Amino acid sequence: MGTLNGHVAVITGGNGGIGLGLATGIASAGGDIMIWGRNGDKNNTAVSKLRGLGVNAQAVICDVSDPEQIDQAMAATVEQMGHIDSFFANAGRGGHGTPFLELGLAEWRQVMSVNLDGLFLCVQAAARQMVAQGTGGSIVGVSSTSAIHGAAGNEAYGTSKTAVLGLVRALAVGLARHQIRVNALIPGWVTTDMTAGASENEKFMTATTRRTPVRRWGTPGDFEHVGPFLANPELSYHTGQEVVVDGGYTVF
Repeated sequence: MGTLNGHVAVITGGNGGIGLGLATGIASAGGDIMIWGRNGDKNNTAVSKLRGLGVNAQAVICDVSDPEQIDQAMAATVEQMGHIDSFFANAGRGGHGTPFLELGLAEWRQVMSVNLDGLFLCVQAAARQMVAQGTGGSIVGVSSTSAIHGAAGNEAYGTSKTAVLGLVRALAVGLARHQIRVNALIPGWVTTDMTAGASENEKFMTATTRRTPVRRWGTPGDFEHVGPFLANPELSYHTGQEVVVDGGYTVF
């Protein structure tokens, strides 16, 4: 994969879980990291870990459901890092498992405000900055296997993650003229804070593990090599694609 020295990657929700796995991999390849996260304590802990890998790591408080905070985060990123080379729209939230017949519009919109509207606003801000720089770049939208299989009882989440794939495809075509690659990352079942409720359900864990050919759930560490791959500017012909990291879950 070579080195990412001088590369600046922005990762929303990069203070834990898959986001921190992506950040760790890019930092291990020499890339500098800017984390956008809501939790200041988690941001600081993640930054400390990444700096231990010998790179410049910074963080800014940002709730991606708030357009004003996104604008402020991008301004702070450019001020502190000088430019951006890759942007991982990873921040997201799960649903509440409310049965569809009882699902209210307010709950639906809570999920969409982060997983779809927030991702749209973040990616738009990143694309504008990359176009202004004139140096191209890589944008990654994090989706989910719920965009592929039916997420019964979690319709808002599944719909939001399916929409991410449509946006990625459209942007891959529209931004190619600016040498900006746009791809989707589709994680499978991964042990994170967001999936804690599911992973504590023994019956559910057994069922999903049996359906996964590698016979385990993923960990954030499984994404450490994926981050530098998607960020790598040498992959100039790779765009509009879906990188699935699920232990074979969706093909079994």
